[in-house]
Amino acid sequence: MSSKILFLAGSARKDSLNKKLAKVAYELAVEQGADATFIDLKDYPLPIYDADDEVAGGLPENAIKLKALFVEHSGIFIASPEYNSSFSALLKNTIDWISRPHTEKERPLSAFADKVAGLASTSPGALGGLRGLVPLRMLLGNIQVMVIPEQLAIGGGMTAFDEQGNLTNEKQQRALNSIVARLISETSN
Repeated sequence: MSSKILFLAGSARKDSLNKKLAKVAYELAVEQGADATFIDLKDYPLPIYDADDEVAGGLPENAIKLKALFVEHSGIFIASPEYNSSFSALLKNTIDWISRPHTEKERPLSAFADKVAGLASTSPGALGGLRGLVPLRMLLGNIQVMVIPEQLAIGGGMTAFDEQGNLTNEKQQRALNSIVARLISETSN
């Protein structure tokens, strides 16, 4: 059975280090035979979540599109930047919107319940975004996502990739490969 995994970064910036990391993980998944999809959250702009807006107009079209993508994938890989010791407002807002039901028959948390996630981060700093993975892991667990225990935080992110976007450190490449392999294994059952 082929594993279907969604890859994304919690950053919309064009040259985001975490977008590069998510792309490397995506390519590893494809090499390992997974049915993988890479998305850029910049392609799905959303307003800041406001329950009054939701009541007045329902979910925005991009939230519905994103939710459909999450629903059809059994696994999620998130490369998350660290902003002030947490994950990005973009990622939080995306999760908030797509966690909301938009039909009466929709199962609660349909985009997240029973999914498996893998996490990684990179940043210019020495900790590589590690502090932001802690609250992200907690949030995902609270919305019924099983987050695998392996994770990767790459410090010195400005020099972590070559000109083609590949990781330059073999140990980090092996660790990321291991995370992707575990995510594939857990979503193939």
